[in-house]
Amino acid sequence: MATVAAVIIGAVVAVLVAAGVWLFFIAPQVDVTPGKTVRVRVASGSSTRDIANKLLDAGVIANPNGFALHSRLVGADGRMQPGTYELTTGMSNADAIAVLETGPLLDLISVTIPEGFRVDQVAERLERVAGIPKKEFLALAEHEAPRFAERHPALAGVYKGSLEGYLFPKTYRLKPGTTAEQAIEIMLSQFDEETASLDYSYAESRGLTRAQVVTMASMIERESRLDSERPKVASVIYNRLDRDMRLKIDATIEYVLREKRLRLTNADLYTKTPYNTYLHKGLPPGPISSPGIASLQAATAPAQTDFIYYVLTGKDGSHTFTTNLADFLVAKKKSKEVFGR
Repeated sequence: MATVAAVIIGAVVAVLVAAGVWLFFIAPQVDVTPGKTVRVRVASGSSTRDIANKLLDAGVIANPNGFALHSRLVGADGRMQPGTYELTTGMSNADAIAVLETGPLLDLISVTIPEGFRVDQVAERLERVAGIPKKEFLALAEHEAPRFAERHPALAGVYKGSLEGYLFPKTYRLKPGTTAEQAIEIMLSQFDEETASLDYSYAESRGLTRAQVVTMASMIERESRLDSERPKVASVIYNRLDRDMRLKIDATIEYVLREKRLRLTNADLYTKTPYNTYLHKGLPPGPISSPGIASLQAATAPAQTDFIYYVLTGKDGSHTFTTNLADFLVAKKKSKEVFGR
């Protein structure tokens, strides 16, 4: 009888313990309607218990003790990031902890780097929007490409160690406090990702290196407003290179002048710089802007044409392409009629 009594007592104790565990760690302490989006602010220095109570108040979790226990078991204590989050009511402890360990999206700084920006323009944008010192950014971006080349092989041998052309244009979401080096790493990684699927075989068959493809793409980016015209502009560049003609691309001089003009002056055409494609044959020594993927694709897969001239003739940014000088001069006259000079 004593044994039976002990078993009964043990069972009762087990049930009571289980009930206690359920009540303490699992039982909902608030009624939660799942699936609603709520905004939660986690203050800097918050303990796991502080965070649990905050989540409980917002209805994200239903039991702070269970949340704290889960955090302890998975080693998340001290790793959850402060900031403002958009969370969902009725989340599991595991899901909530995963989001908090990643960090708040709402506190990220959105910075848009447009296609065609030069390095100095990227630096100005990052300083103004994200607080990254322009001077520090330029010190790295203008001269320190070898520092990044091991992780980004496309940078091997770039002109004068400049990252011009390789800071991929895109909208980025940066954490507050992102350094110049971290921002550059992010943009270079994006360049690697975006260009990974490009087929360079056509360009290489025409004697171009991958670095020269980026240089060509950077000119296409500055010359073309319409995506549909980028392959045609690329074809003109290829055709003029084949014929050993000077490229005579205005954007290469504008790169040095640091401004975009509708018409260059005669004096501009004699600007002494290796980037001046009116004075020097072939491609300029390096990119003149950050090309987007459409320009990079055009440089690797140009349209097959006989065009060797083009001129801006449409206020929508469209050009007239021609195969000979006579037709080009006619188009140039039309351009002056459209733009008044």
